[in-house]
Amino acid sequence: MALAGILFLLYPTIRPFSDEISYQGAAAFASTSWVLAHTLAMGAFILLLLGLLGLYQALQQTRVEGTAFSALVVGLVGVGLTLPFYGIEAFAVHEIGQVALWEHNFTLIRLAEIVRTGTQLLVFLAGLLLVAISAVLVAVAVWKSRVFPRWSGVPFALGFALYIPQFFGTQPIRVAHGSLVAAGCLWIAAVSWSRS
Repeated sequence: MALAGILFLLYPTIRPFSDEISYQGAAAFASTSWVLAHTLAMGAFILLLLGLLGLYQALQQTRVEGTAFSALVVGLVGVGLTLPFYGIEAFAVHEIGQVALWEHNFTLIRLAEIVRTGTQLLVFLAGLLLVAISAVLVAVAVWKSRVFPRWSGVPFALGFALYIPQFFGTQPIRVAHGSLVAAGCLWIAAVSWSRS
């Protein structure tokens, strides 16, 4: 869970930001930083699942075991629906940027919008919504567990509840959001570690 939090912060920090319609957009898409950032995001979501599994194990045989299990299952489905879109970003959009640079044809960048929209976007949003629901269930389980400090799940839930809105922000806003998610993950990791 702690490592997931760190990766959630590194993702917007490393990701190049540009207008995504000009040479700068093509260069951002084609960069190694673009692939690295989105690969780190995929790793963060995978590690998040392992963190949810660890949290469920910590809350087994408590009064909130059912809620913790629900958080794990909903999170599993949410992450499963979220990861393909990050694959599109990391690899398909990267290739679009490279081809646009090679051919000096920056109108090709519009292809990124095509691969980002449609059914794949709806699946991505559904996945992130389920991850947010999972995070809220985590906060509820932590609050009612009497095992962890009550407030320790709140930043975690807030960070994932704001995951979709943060996409409309600038890089500083997105890095601040990554910091919130990281803080939530690290707090849960710390209290889980201290309990074990």
